[in-house]
Amino acid sequence: MGGCVSTSSQSTCSSRGNGKRVSPSCMGMGICRRKRNKKTFADHVNTLQHLPSIPNRIFTNGKSRASCIFTQQGRKGINQDAMIVWEDFMSEDLTFCGVFDGHGPHGHLVARKVRDALPLKLLSFLHSYQSRQNGSSTTCFKADLKKLDAGDSEKDSSTEDKLDCLWREAFLKSYKSMDKELRSHPNLDCFCSGSTAVTVVRQGSNLFMGYIGDSRAILGSRDSSDSMVAIQLTVDLKPDLPREAERIKRCKGRVFALQDEPEVPRVWLPFDDAPGLAMARAFGDFCLKEYGVISIPEFSHRLLTERDQFIVLASDGVWDVLSNEEVVEIVSSAPTRSSAARILVDSAAREWKLKYPTSKMDDCAVVCLFLDGKMDSESDYEEQGFSTATLQSNHSGNAMESDDGQISEPYLQRNFTVRSSEENDSFRRIPVEIEGNEEPVMAEDQNWSGLEGVTRVNSLVQLPRFSEERPNS
Repeated sequence: MGGCVSTSSQSTCSSRGNGKRVSPSCMGMGICRRKRNKKTFADHVNTLQHLPSIPNRIFTNGKSRASCIFTQQGRKGINQDAMIVWEDFMSEDLTFCGVFDGHGPHGHLVARKVRDALPLKLLSFLHSYQSRQNGSSTTCFKADLKKLDAGDSEKDSSTEDKLDCLWREAFLKSYKSMDKELRSHPNLDCFCSGSTAVTVVRQGSNLFMGYIGDSRAILGSRDSSDSMVAIQLTVDLKPDLPREAERIKRCKGRVFALQDEPEVPRVWLPFDDAPGLAMARAFGDFCLKEYGVISIPEFSHRLLTERDQFIVLASDGVWDVLSNEEVVEIVSSAPTRSSAARILVDSAAREWKLKYPTSKMDDCAVVCLFLDGKMDSESDYEEQGFSTATLQSNHSGNAMESDDGQISEPYLQRNFTVRSSEENDSFRRIPVEIEGNEEPVMAEDQNWSGLEGVTRVNSLVQLPRFSEERPNS
């Protein structure tokens, strides 16, 4: 990857401030600053551990200048979904968005850890890249790629390719560093716990995306007849996708579905019918990392147009019951933009009850980013029942979560997202080539019935039981 971010080209770019020609070592990341400010910027990065004080960063139910976010706990235990919108991310025209869906005994902690740490790793990479490439007294991170002049199309195409390679490397290295940090974390057991991630950086007309797992991003856009259409931006990385299944089997992992949920392909250890992970890529889940599950993200770059209206990121609790088209219709017809995420989650909750009345609703998390940068007036926002305190404190006022990811509900000691070994003994495997669902367990302190006829359930079936009788590979 290193070769594709070379900036040895002699082309130049214009500074936004005064029109001077400067070296394009920045490749358009959105910040203009003098070299002497390097220490100040580094100091700022070091203070990011105080995340609640960061302006324009929200991670609880609320809104920002151009977005709204909302999450609702399902009926399987503690809410394992996390979300974030960070406007003015590194510069005033960059916005970072993410949704993270945890699974396993400590999935809620993994999702929140990734939510907090992954954006910082992106910032760290971009700052390091800037420092390496900075050979002059001033560097310019352009706000956006300018429209191409007819005579310079070849040169600008090269610049766009370099920009694409830069962000690709930023996502790849940040995801790698994130998973490495989880593996060595002294207080967070990620052996059988993990999280999905769908992350988007919007910079002007550029949209950069990195993702793992089965959380999804879509784009609401207008077609030639001015009707709203849904464009899927990411791929649900399930174990039955040919490339994913081939990699897992090549690494001695196994992919099959249980007889009572044939629509759900799962990843299993070679020597044990566990843990039954319902995705091919994830942060954490280190019990499966030697057997084909990876944390390398898929990356894509899309140029936005004036027809593109908004982006929706959501966990699978939404996509399991609503189609892309239904989501676009719900968001575009919301009475106010500030209420769009909440209304979408409410709609998903109703669909869970209608389609799967015997099941326990999954957690839902939604981020709606409006591409024209506009939001409702404050009075409209308050009429929807939200508190604007999140714009300043980034806290929702409830006891669900502290900023360091610690849980404050003492009555929830585990998340009940895995089957007991007794239940698992009666299950049979079948070949699978489709995506689908799972079942929750009977919790020790909650009277939960099993899910029947459900198309999507838990991400894990059971924890592996390692013993000295493990067969030799």
